[in-house]
Formats: sequence, structure tokens, C-alpha cells
Amino acid sequence: MPGPSIVWFRDDLRLADNPALRAALERDEPVIGLYVLDEESPGIRPLGGAARWWLHHSLASLADRLRERGGTLVLRRGPAGRVVRETVTDAAAGAVFWNRRYGGHERDIDADLKSRLRDDGVEVASFAGSLLFEPWTVKTGAGTHFSVFTPFWRACLGLPTPRPPLPEPREVDGPRRAPASDTLDDWALLPREPDWAGGLRETWEPGEPAARRRLRAFLADDLDGYDRARDEPSAGATSLLSPRLRWGEVSPHTVWHETLDAGQGGRFLSELGWREFAWHTLYHFPELATRNLRPEFDSFPWPRLKPSLLRAWQQGRTGVALVDAGMRELWHTGYMHNRVRMVAASFLVKNLLIDWRRGEEWFWDTLVDADDANNPFNWQWVAGSGADAAPYFRIFNPELQAKKFDGDRHYVREWAPEHLGDPPPTPVVDLGESRKAALAAYEHVKRAARS
Repeated sequence: MPGPSIVWFRDDLRLADNPALRAALERDEPVIGLYVLDEESPGIRPLGGAARWWLHHSLASLADRLRERGGTLVLRRGPAGRVVRETVTDAAAGAVFWNRRYGGHERDIDADLKSRLRDDGVEVASFAGSLLFEPWTVKTGAGTHFSVFTPFWRACLGLPTPRPPLPEPREVDGPRRAPASDTLDDWALLPREPDWAGGLRETWEPGEPAARRRLRAFLADDLDGYDRARDEPSAGATSLLSPRLRWGEVSPHTVWHETLDAGQGGRFLSELGWREFAWHTLYHFPELATRNLRPEFDSFPWPRLKPSLLRAWQQGRTGVALVDAGMRELWHTGYMHNRVRMVAASFLVKNLLIDWRRGEEWFWDTLVDADDANNPFNWQWVAGSGADAAPYFRIFNPELQAKKFDGDRHYVREWAPEHLGDPPPTPVVDLGESRKAALAAYEHVKRAARS
């Protein structure tokens, strides 16, 4: 039926390579961009503080870019199923387009909304815009989903090459009169009292233009040395694209093809594959953030929580240099180098014997790149309870990791310089004794699995 087209933006806050936006433009009716802040639908996880900061600025950038091209971005808050239908009514819209989501609760919302809108005579279509390979397209020879990364990625690479990215539209003609909209200030996404986001402002510039600049800079300056230097936290060799991909300011298709156009791929593209693996796992196991993927870990004998140890870890006051440096980098910048993330997570779970879900919750609140798939997926990987997980007996020794990947102490000197003093801080636990306790706990899990 006639009427404007609504593009429901979600984790795809960009104009380039946006299949839903392209479909709306091809319909040749006025286009209304819509973003719904949904913290009320059952099962939807409210955003953490760092994510809310990023969302504010990314939405501001998207709104500006749409406005420059003649379009508009409507902001509304509430249960998405209800809010989208209300917006359709207010705008007398004839079509709604979106790019697909893969979490269980999100899929339920989208399927119900699609059915209701079609019953109302509204055209609805969804598209693949956030993953290179959708979860139902990658299967084992037995027709099941993969639980190990290497064969998963091999199967992905055996599928048709991911499509080329779509060009950015030059014009986005909006309606003469847009529906009523909230303002970003109405949503109070930014921290005020206290304003703890100074380090985030120093470190990041959210938005699609900055994302594209970052991708090009990485491909020009750092891709050649990525395989060699990616594990060194002070080397500056990582792409820093994870929050850009999390918010969809750049698409994985764009990253894929521009990387290949740069004449390389290899390990860096396999990191895109790991992101795909996380989302595929969430698709098949929607409770990834709260339940052990491997049920034998339900019997893990977590000791009674000692809040003082959890706080020491959160604040970077454990007395372990690499862990403290990483946790302070996280608090200041909303980001932590991947190698250090593994070390800090392993220390929480396997030295402090604190449930991985506590760490996942802290990262959810403090990381600018935390999403529903990668954050719990990687915590379960470290804990040993997830897909293709590190064996529980593989316990990162943070002192050896520091010697291997921060031998010159540049990273520790930047974020936890007191560890270079004489004497350095005393660790809150003995690394050797806590390792023995972790191995004993793992033996309990193995015995429970056999019984």
C-alpha cells in the first residue's frame, strides 16, 4: 500500500551497505529512519553504561548524516513491537524494512511484528546486514550447527563469497511531516553525576565517518604487521573496529572486501570469523549469557563470593600487573586489548574462582563493544564452559603472559605504573595455590560428568 517507508535501525547505524535502507529507497516513497530504545520487551537486556554513551553519539552522527541527505531519524522509546506499530500508524507508512537480528528474544519480537504488520496490509521485509553468513546457512555434514571454530570457518569459506557492500546513498528523501520524536537528551544516555566518560571521549569518536576512517587507517598502516604484533597490547596493531562492528557503523561485508582489496586477509579475516561463530552460537543457544553451554559445568563448585576480591578485580587492584593494567584501561577507555581480556578473565575465573557471569556482567557495563553474542561467548570460552572453549586446565599465568607480550613493560607502565616500583604490590591471591584450587574444581566437574 502507498505511504512512506520506515527503516527500523538497530545495530546497523550506518548509511553505506545498509540493505534495509536500500530497499526503502528503491520503493520510491519518502523514507523515515526510526530507532527504538527498547529496554522493556521481555528478555531484552538493558545496555551497559559505556554502550549507552556510544549509542548516544552514534545516533547523533546518524541523525546528522540523514539530515544532510534530506532524511530524518525518529527516536522513540518503549517495547519495540508496540512502538514500531504506533510509528507506522502515525506516519501512515506503507512499508517497514529492517536488517535481521539473531538473538532469541529479538527474533521473537521481529517475527511477531512482521506478522502483525502484514495482517494490517503493511509491506515488511528483513535483510542480511550484520553477518557475512547467516546462522541457518552453515551446517555440519549431519545438518547440525558447529561447536568447534576451525571446521565452522572452513565451512563458511566453502560457501559463496560474501556479497559486495552496497554504496552509500546520496539522497534520502524524508516526508514533509515526520512523526513526533524524542530527543537524545530525553533518553539521558550520557553519564552526568558523576561524568565518568572523560576517557571515552579522549579515546573514541563514534559514528560512521570515523568508522570508515579507522578501517582505512588500519588497512594502510597496520594490516601488514597484524599477525606478528596483534598479541602485544602496546603495539597498536589491533584494528579497533570491534565497537564499530558492534554498532554497525561499518558492516562486516565492507571490512571483508576492503581487506581483500588491500591484498591480504588471513588471520585478520579469521577474527571476523570468530565474531560470526559467536553470533551463530547465540542463535542456537539464546541463553548464552546466563547458562553454561556445556551443561557439565553446572556442577562447578564455585566458592562463596568474596566481594572484596571482585572489587579488587573490577578496580584493577589485584596486585597482578597485567590484570591491573587491563582493568584500568577498560575503565578509562571502555576497551581492553584482546590478549589482556583473556588474561584478566582467566584470572577472575580460575585464580579468584569467581563465576564467569560476574565478569561478563562487568564487561557488559564497561565495554563499548559488548554485545549479546561476543561478550558471553568469549567469557564462556575462557571459563571452559563454552563452544570450542579453552580447556579449564589451561590457566593463563599472568606473569608469564606479561613477559611474553609486554616484555618492555610499556603497557603496564601506562596503566599500572606502581607495579614497576620496588617492592611492587602484593597479589590478592597466590598464583600457584589458586591454580591448584582451580584444577581441583575442574576435577570435580569431570567426575560429575562421568557419574
